[in-house]
Amino acid sequence: MAATDQNSNAVIQGLARHLNCLGEENKLARRKALENIKKDTVGRKPSIDESETKPILNEILKPLLKSFSDPVEKCRELSLEILSQFLRQVKDPEEYLPFIIPVVVQRLGQQEITESSEELRFQLVSFMQEILECSGKKLAVYLDDIVKILQRTILDPYPEVKKVSCQCLSIVAKTIPEYFQQQSESLVKPLLQSIAHQHAKVRSIVVYTIGDALQYGNGKSVDTVVSHLAQRLFDQTPAVRLAVTKVVGNWMLDLMDRYSFWYKLIPLLLTSLSDDQPEIRDIADSLWHDVGMKYANENEEELKDKMDFPKQEYSHYPNGVERPNLGCRTLMFRNMSKILPALMRDITDWVVETRKKSAALLYHILLNGEEYITQHMEVLTSGLYKACADDEKDVVSNALKAAELIGYFVDTEVWSKLILKGVKTLQNHSSIMVLAAVIRGTEKSKLMPHLNSILDTVYTPDICQSVVVPMQMQILSCMESMLVVSDTDLLASNKSPQTMFNILHTVLALQQGDIIKDKVLELIGHLVQLESLPSRLELYRVHMKPLLGSFKETYPVWTTHSVERLVFDVAVMEAGPVVGDLLDDVMPILTANFHPDKEPEVRLKFFSLLSHLMMNHKTTVDSQERFADFAEIVVRDMILPNCVWKAGRVAAAIRTTAVSCAWALLQSGVLTIDRLEPVLDYFITQMLACMEDDNKGTRLVACRVMTRTFDLAGGRVNQDRLHNMYLELLKRLDDSSDEIRLTVAKTFLAYLDCFEKAYDVQLYRAHLEAMYKGLLVHLDDPDERIQEAILGVLKKAGSLLPGMLLQEVQGSKHKHRSDQYCEELIAYLQSLSTTAS
Repeated sequence: MAATDQNSNAVIQGLARHLNCLGEENKLARRKALENIKKDTVGRKPSIDESETKPILNEILKPLLKSFSDPVEKCRELSLEILSQFLRQVKDPEEYLPFIIPVVVQRLGQQEITESSEELRFQLVSFMQEILECSGKKLAVYLDDIVKILQRTILDPYPEVKKVSCQCLSIVAKTIPEYFQQQSESLVKPLLQSIAHQHAKVRSIVVYTIGDALQYGNGKSVDTVVSHLAQRLFDQTPAVRLAVTKVVGNWMLDLMDRYSFWYKLIPLLLTSLSDDQPEIRDIADSLWHDVGMKYANENEEELKDKMDFPKQEYSHYPNGVERPNLGCRTLMFRNMSKILPALMRDITDWVVETRKKSAALLYHILLNGEEYITQHMEVLTSGLYKACADDEKDVVSNALKAAELIGYFVDTEVWSKLILKGVKTLQNHSSIMVLAAVIRGTEKSKLMPHLNSILDTVYTPDICQSVVVPMQMQILSCMESMLVVSDTDLLASNKSPQTMFNILHTVLALQQGDIIKDKVLELIGHLVQLESLPSRLELYRVHMKPLLGSFKETYPVWTTHSVERLVFDVAVMEAGPVVGDLLDDVMPILTANFHPDKEPEVRLKFFSLLSHLMMNHKTTVDSQERFADFAEIVVRDMILPNCVWKAGRVAAAIRTTAVSCAWALLQSGVLTIDRLEPVLDYFITQMLACMEDDNKGTRLVACRVMTRTFDLAGGRVNQDRLHNMYLELLKRLDDSSDEIRLTVAKTFLAYLDCFEKAYDVQLYRAHLEAMYKGLLVHLDDPDERIQEAILGVLKKAGSLLPGMLLQEVQGSKHKHRSDQYCEELIAYLQSLSTTAS
């Protein structure tokens, strides 16, 4: 012992001069003194014995602490370094706290930064950390000073100082919690000011420190910090989000006042269940499970009945999802009323990320809430309608995932009334989207009793007849959900498949793109399979007649914009051969809409449909070879009334279309002379009138129709009427269109075939003479094609009275620019005369 004192006294005597030099004004002298003190003490070789350290420290402590305020940075650094190493060597460093703490307060705890060097501030805080770690409960005396220091250092601009300060705070909180809780609130504010620091490591450690501050301090500050922690769940750095997850999870497990804050903490922890990082999701899931188990154990008496007699597990539960434990479900049930309204507000927030997180959180809230979500259906569905209208795909997909859980947990009687009411009221695609999702989550047996009411709601005109593409897509999604869930049970109701067929064709009629059309055809194929029908045509054979029957009340008053008209049009086109079985239903609808009093646009649309049917008659209207029975109706009630001349371009277009339909009908071969004869005279009258039309197309097709009519009718045309027609034909030889003139030449040939064999030449001599003269004029036409065509007509006409025509040709030959065709005709007529004689 004496030797030890002697050694330490020797060291102290050696240091005396150096200690005196610390008071010198010369900064180099002070620095040199500190370097010598360091060399003779902590830097001594061999090192000073542990028992000698304390007397030396007692001697040099105050001078060193005074040097903490030296104007020279290096001096301050050396003094701090010496003292730090001394305190590591002494057994009871806490004995020196009364001297050290005030100095540290003076350097770090002032309103303004006293220590200008950030590296020294870092070393000072690290120095304080070492002291705190070894001081234990004795810290309590200096808590006020420590708090004063930390209030400043946590806000220090140097990140490293912030991090060590947070570690200091955690040490104090864990070491003397019984005293710390009185001061903890004063440290929350600086921590919150640092929680959004630009460095992720700082943000992370601040979150952990907030956890300790509230865990071991006054838990009432949860109200203050919870919104800041919620913001950190949006942090781009996974480590920060992980910190929030762990802190909140630990609070829910161990925080003294946690029962007062369940509704604020549950959303934070459950948000991490949908984090991008698997590690965070797994930790959050484990923490939530532990929270539920602990809550159930703590409330064992209250939950005893539910534990002893648990409800039977759901027979219908989301695939691949583990059911939350009783404690988790009970916690959610008791706090959902406080959580859900705020969540529904956040799900429509203007910040995209907030909406994404809220929609993802909603799924976990509902999964834990199970049947208890029933009492919150109104606020829930209202929020889901808005979420499903979001522009962000992630928001919509998560909202739909949550909506499916309604189908799993809420009684169908309840959700169907509420959601169908919403669909009728809102009439938008988001409400239909929610309905489709809920149907996907509903058990088949529970859905079937409500299937008709769902289909009837969707089939209402305001919904089903929408031309908005998103609305159409969601209607189809709803149909698909019902087809998938109900499967073959759909057939148990005769009404459901028919209503579904009608809805699909309504959407098909109003679609404006291939995506919708392809989806409709896909669902129609699904319906075919579901009804176990051999082909799509058989589906139309089953459902087409009821669909046509549904138009019975409305088809007489259809307009251009009538959706039923569009549905009729597309259904008839898609039905193909089935139309041939349904002529008794189809023809009255067609007839009513060809009436001249109908809007011109409506008639044009129906003529377009009729033309299509005529051109494909074998695979449509005449598939059963019964269309001939209706051919007279088509001519009399559809085509001819629309050939009557009326002023206007639309009327002209209708005449063109009507004449084209007549041509298609004649070409099809369905219209026989027996069917045509009752209206033949009226038919010819209207076609001759159309040959005078201003529209070239109408005139051309009318000439073709007359040619085909003459071929078909032959000698059945009234002979007196026949002889009056040549004048109309001659007029068309003067047409401005050479195409029409050539066509009329063919019409003339068919016309001449109609003259009876027992032809009274003398009776009709004057008509023949006029016809011959009119034709001879065109034999001198500049167009060689027309000359040849007229030559053929004259040769055929000359057989009626060759002598008269020969005389006419010879009399006019000299007027022709070329007598080539006249000579040919004369030779032909002479040969006829020779043969006749």
